Amino acid sequence: MASLKPIVNWLMLFILLRISFASTEPDVEGTHMLNNCILHLRPCYSWSHVTCRNGNVISLSLASNEFSGTLSPSITKLKFLASLDFQDNSLKGVLPVYLANLTHLQNLNLANNNFRGPISNTWGQLSNLKHLVLRGNHISGDIPDSLANIVGLTELIPMQLFTVPTFNFTGTRLSCGSSLKEPCASGSSLRVSTKKSKLGRVRDVFVDVAGEDDCKISFGQLRRFSWREIERATNNFDESNIIGQGGFGRVYRGVLSDNVKIAVKRLTDYNSPGGEAAFVREVQLISVAVHRNLLRLIGFCTTSSERILVYPFMKNLSVAYRLRDRKPGEKGLDWPTRKRIAFGAAHGLEYLHEYCNPKIIHRDLKAANILLDDDFEPVLGDFGLAKLVDTKATHVTTQVRGTMGHIAPEYLSTGKSSEKTDVFGYGITLLELVTGQRAIDLARLEEEEDVLLLDHIKKLQRENRLDDLWTET
Repeated sequence: MASLKPIVNWLMLFILLRISFASTEPDVEGTHMLNNCILHLRPCYSWSHVTCRNGNVISLSLASNEFSGTLSPSITKLKFLASLDFQDNSLKGVLPVYLANLTHLQNLNLANNNFRGPISNTWGQLSNLKHLVLRGNHISGDIPDSLANIVGLTELIPMQLFTVPTFNFTGTRLSCGSSLKEPCASGSSLRVSTKKSKLGRVRDVFVDVAGEDDCKISFGQLRRFSWREIERATNNFDESNIIGQGGFGRVYRGVLSDNVKIAVKRLTDYNSPGGEAAFVREVQLISVAVHRNLLRLIGFCTTSSERILVYPFMKNLSVAYRLRDRKPGEKGLDWPTRKRIAFGAAHGLEYLHEYCNPKIIHRDLKAANILLDDDFEPVLGDFGLAKLVDTKATHVTTQVRGTMGHIAPEYLSTGKSSEKTDVFGYGITLLELVTGQRAIDLARLEEEEDVLLLDHIKKLQRENRLDDLWTET
């Protein structure tokens, strides 16, 4: 069966790019390219790779399909195409000039192919373009100043932080426009060109180029992994690589082909009303929530049945591990470190509530979701995941997510989460941090009825026995 895959892929590419019919209707030629073939497929109803609206093809998602050869100009017959994703294939040739004719295009991802040559100045005609990803090709020359004419690609930082467009030219040999002739330096944001807006303010185009330095703030570096990469990294999701389990799924330790260690979050019970496109939009929103106390999202993977998030691996694992599960001889958490963790988690939560637009409700704040970097600085993980798995498009939902013992009573009774329910979870986390105990512990049933840490502490308070709580470090 595996040997048939290249044949099927070639057939799909042939259908998409080589068959054309004469017509005077705007998108009839494009739909005929997909509809009329010996298999009599109806792409708007049959193919998960194709998204249609009102009978027009608006999205092609053909990443990681082992395509090779050149990209045919016939692609421009899909007049209403808004999203084109050919990343992680083996397409070659000069970076297509004719893509400038896809004037409805908003998302263009040609990453990790074998394209060469410069970016055409005519791409400035792509007035609706918001996301441009070209990493991992053999592109050279200047980044054309005409890109500054694309309104969606000229937002300033931090203005409209959560609509910052994506530039990604990692792994290319581009220079940075007519005003900057030096090659694009690694790990820096580089000005391509400037122009005045109608309001008289100067608008700059910034290009973020990934490098060896881990920048504190990074835009446009969100990577889309193939399913094969994730399987290889986690050894087919071997149970020995499980390092965590939460309300949104399991977390696996993984190692990429370049020996970079990652943490792979395999989401469960996801249900995005808008399908893959909606999922990708939410992932992009999470990726620009950047704070020193928030875990940085570095990539994702989607298939018809899987949703995967990829994070950097934290070698000191979580607060919960250091409090309760560490091995003999491993470092624990002294009181100054616990204080720093408490403040850091609060700062991260404040950022999600007060500075993200729209605000992000965590809904599963606990010691296991506070990770520790190399210097034992705390970073919140699992934030923003609720919108990726819930059926509602709002942060207020009737589906309760979280971990028992950390869920606010009003959240359980009404199903409505808010900043206040997060603060409740933070309070329980502080109790974990101080006592070293679990938020819910069935072992306490042997001696008392209070399995919840909060109820246990209330009982000790009534009995004037709070001193029993302090743990040794």
